[in-house]
Amino acid sequence: MNKPNPFFSDGKLRIPTAEELGFDPSEMRARYDYERDRRLRGDGYTQYQNIDGDLERYNEDPHITSKIDRAPVTEDIDIAVLGGGFGGMLMAARLQEAGITNFRIIERAGDFGGTWYWNRYPGAQCDVESYIYLPLLDETGYMPKLKYSFQPEIYEHAQRIGHHFDLYSRSYFQTQVRELRWDDAAARWIVTTDREDCIRARHVVISSGSLNRPKLPGIPGIRDFKGHTFHTSRWDYDYTGGSAVGNLDKLGDKRVAIIGTGATAIQSIPHLGAAAKQLYVFQRTPSSVDERRNRATDPDWYKSLQPGWQQDRNDNFTKLLVGVAVEEDLVNDGWTELFKSLGELMDGTGSSNLTVAELKLLGEIVDYQHDNRVRARIDDTVKDKATAEALKHWYRPWCKRPCFNDDYLPTFNRPGVKLVDTGGKGVDRLTEKGVMVDGVEYEVDCIIFATGFEVSRATYTRQAAMEVIGRNGETLGNYWAKGMRTYHGLMSHGFPNLYHMGFTQTGYTPNFTYQLDKQAQHLAKYFNDVQQRGLKALEPTLKAEEDYLALVLAPTAMTDYLASCTPGYYNAEGSAKSENDGFLQGHYPEGGLKFYEMLAEWRAKGDYAGLTVR
Repeated sequence: MNKPNPFFSDGKLRIPTAEELGFDPSEMRARYDYERDRRLRGDGYTQYQNIDGDLERYNEDPHITSKIDRAPVTEDIDIAVLGGGFGGMLMAARLQEAGITNFRIIERAGDFGGTWYWNRYPGAQCDVESYIYLPLLDETGYMPKLKYSFQPEIYEHAQRIGHHFDLYSRSYFQTQVRELRWDDAAARWIVTTDREDCIRARHVVISSGSLNRPKLPGIPGIRDFKGHTFHTSRWDYDYTGGSAVGNLDKLGDKRVAIIGTGATAIQSIPHLGAAAKQLYVFQRTPSSVDERRNRATDPDWYKSLQPGWQQDRNDNFTKLLVGVAVEEDLVNDGWTELFKSLGELMDGTGSSNLTVAELKLLGEIVDYQHDNRVRARIDDTVKDKATAEALKHWYRPWCKRPCFNDDYLPTFNRPGVKLVDTGGKGVDRLTEKGVMVDGVEYEVDCIIFATGFEVSRATYTRQAAMEVIGRNGETLGNYWAKGMRTYHGLMSHGFPNLYHMGFTQTGYTPNFTYQLDKQAQHLAKYFNDVQQRGLKALEPTLKAEEDYLALVLAPTAMTDYLASCTPGYYNAEGSAKSENDGFLQGHYPEGGLKFYEMLAEWRAKGDYAGLTVR
């Protein structure tokens, strides 16, 4: 017998009382608003320190043991792929499937892997299950060891893909592109690098990613500290000892500070807490940390899978996250839980008749129920009550990327671990000896910055660390100075045959590799058709670009949601001036599935609507 739905009576919405819910939604909303408001600041992204000059050391590659010596290259190719992370590798693999082999991958790191080449901090792990996150499992025949893979396995898989598709022979590593310059007469891009290469490419795909250039906080005195410092994405194992699996055996006599409590810190803090003599965790805004529930892969289950299983599983995951009903939740984890909760609440109730305001209220209540459960987990785990209170997040689940970890909270029960909560303000300053907060100086031997990457749309061209010069000498940085401008998130007016992969006004989904693969599949089919038809140069018309911008920048339900959020990169640190500023703003309004369906339909028509073609 079905359990009665407390939110509906005779098909009509009935909001339970605060007593029935166990909380008052209006009081909860007021608390969330308070916590957001006290973290708002007027400097937005400028609160962060650019890594340049004497700070450039934070961006150096610590993984290169020897430099690759090679002569400068001069060549003509069909396609240059900039970036050797999963996006660039997927692009190359799908090009080969389409019969296109005259391409090059150009990567400034020493190997494939992208984020997983740079991020080797202890505990580094994917937060989306490995069966859908690790790409090309069908094609390589690889079975991940765990439901959620750790960095060494993910990095090894990147290398596996490189060997499987013979990408090493088509790649230039330790090579930074300095300039892309469009040659209109030849209809080619002139690609020049710091190796004095001159590569003439018919098409260029930029897949340099957003999780590679470290970001530092603009803390006063950042150059004053006399001890040791490094960023988590350039982890210094010579100083800490150990490896990505932990065992940081050189920290036994060290006082360590870590600044930041986002996803990276959540994973690395348990290892630091277990090893350091004293660990200070400096927190501005706590993360939402739910259970991880990792487990080993069942080999019998894996053997039972049929070809195409990974695509089916990815589609299932994406459908759930955009509200499409499915018969079974194949992934069944913390990501899908919230969406199922709202769907189950409204199932069979005639809720299609609800107003937008009523749907919004129901979604808010489901979020609060989820958040209360996560906060209760802290009370059940952390012994010190003041520390437990400070670790509780007061914002809705999708204001920041949710975290899942079973070891983070228990770390605060260790006698040598202290949480320093800054009340939403952040660290006051660094001194020669340590970190200053509210007039208290915490003397330390080492400061670790767990402050993330430059992922702002406003710094997209800076992240690429190169100049892009299109038709009539227009630079991409200047063209995007007031916000990203694309058609289908992939191309821009004035920049023929130039394509962007990633979070560039496309169809968002939390599984990054899924959308990268969908983009790669689309572009590979497009390139194959372009070659067969002998087309030389293609770019969006200004009108097509403006029409598409109007579509992706129009207010959506996510607009109000993000406006209520505590500051973070999802909403441009709470100071977004347009729908084009924040990481989760300016995407295709109908979500990832509909976006890639739209691209397939556009491509199938064959007339390349919205492009000028010669």
